[in-house]
Amino acid sequence: MPDYITTYGGTHFVPVKPEADKIHITDIAHALSLLCRGNGHVKHFFSVGQHCINCAVEAVARGYSGRVCLACLLHDAGEAYMSDVPRPFKKYIPEYEGYEEQILDTIYSKYLGSPLTEEEAILVKEIDDDMLYFDLRELLNEYTNQEEPEMKSIFSQEMVPFLEVEKRYLELFSQMMDRL
Repeated sequence: MPDYITTYGGTHFVPVKPEADKIHITDIAHALSLLCRGNGHVKHFFSVGQHCINCAVEAVARGYSGRVCLACLLHDAGEAYMSDVPRPFKKYIPEYEGYEEQILDTIYSKYLGSPLTEEEAILVKEIDDDMLYFDLRELLNEYTNQEEPEMKSIFSQEMVPFLEVEKRYLELFSQMMDRL
């Protein structure tokens, strides 16, 4: 068995040894548009790509830097190469988290010039957590004790065809790269 995955674009990518020249935004956009949030345990298909788009749009609405906005779009890009593991389980597999961080740092370095600073990572995590609040409520009818986050953007958890998500992801990526 090979130690690589073959991406949508035909690249042989070794997830445990990520190489920047083998990371392609078209592979990321395609894979994330087809990957369902919550391991598929949601009312209807809602892609990781849609979630990332919502996070990026929220970062723009909050007036965050171009780096943070693009990082919000890319924050789950490692899942394009490793799939999604739900948060409650992920904490029990530290090796996975290490590999995921390695891929994300490679992605951030390729597209942002460097990994995120601690401050940038906090802002991305905050938006991801805030969006998770609405994802849980809308997609699972699950309510938490957390106070509803104040959001600056208009977003939706409606089902969107994967080709539309892929196209929107790539458009946002292009716009955000132009602003860096």
